[in-house]
Amino acid sequence: MLAYLRIAGWQQLVVVLNFTPAPRHGYRIGVPEAGRYRVLFNSDSAHYGGANLGGESVVAHASPLHGLPASLQLDLPPLAGLVLVRETS
Repeated sequence: MLAYLRIAGWQQLVVVLNFTPAPRHGYRIGVPEAGRYRVLFNSDSAHYGGANLGGESVVAHASPLHGLPASLQLDLPPLAGLVLVRETS
């Protein structure tokens, strides 16, 4: 498992990679802000021949984790990666 922030100017992308052959349900990671995060890229998408595990969006709550003020819970596909962005109003 590897999770990191990719920061470009004001935009922050959350990248989560599962290098294991097993799906990880309910995997929690810390994020910089609470709110809804939209999945921009899922390498397990049916578009790429995958099973679509990972969903389209997830809500982060103000529960600190990994030194960050909020956290979200993901269903991670096996041997795959997700890229998420926080939605703004």
